[in-house]
Amino acid sequence: MKNLKKNLFKYFSILVLCFLVSACSNGLNGGLESYISPDGRYGFLYPTGWTRVTVKGGPEIIYHDLINSNETLSLVISDVNKDVDLEELGTPLEVGQTLINKVIAPEGSGRNVKLIDAHQRESSNHLFYDLEYELNLNDQPRHEIASVVIDRGSLYTFAVGTNQERWNKVESLFSKVIESFNFLI
Repeated sequence: MKNLKKNLFKYFSILVLCFLVSACSNGLNGGLESYISPDGRYGFLYPTGWTRVTVKGGPEIIYHDLINSNETLSLVISDVNKDVDLEELGTPLEVGQTLINKVIAPEGSGRNVKLIDAHQRESSNHLFYDLEYELNLNDQPRHEIASVVIDRGSLYTFAVGTNQERWNKVESLFSKVIESFNFLI
């Protein structure tokens, strides 16, 4: 009987601890849902209420807000040499400028883009370059943040953005989204 009470107390304590951890983590990620790739390699958080869409020939993953459809999240995965690491591609500033010149606003696109911030961080044993920029897309001022990282021969570019007028309302949430991208295996 004594062992039964001891075991019940132990299981009850574990159950309460699991509940508390779950409640605390939901508070930290309030307003965010999780996505894990089908192969379990990477995951990230995205805003609650956003829906996934598919664009033929487009990014690997696209989510957008149903109410503010100009608020988008995308993940582009490109092949790179397996022996290349992110630092070999340049500094955060250089990689940010290359991304602008070759992808976001190549010559002749008519897009005007300004790199506001570029810095690096480490997470899940990977080096990430976080980039922030403003652009004018079809006469619509836009604000975006992106994270660039290399893993096992693939370059991941994870980005989220909105119209400039909404930026102050979503900046903190979008920063959490960008920093949530991590490799799980």
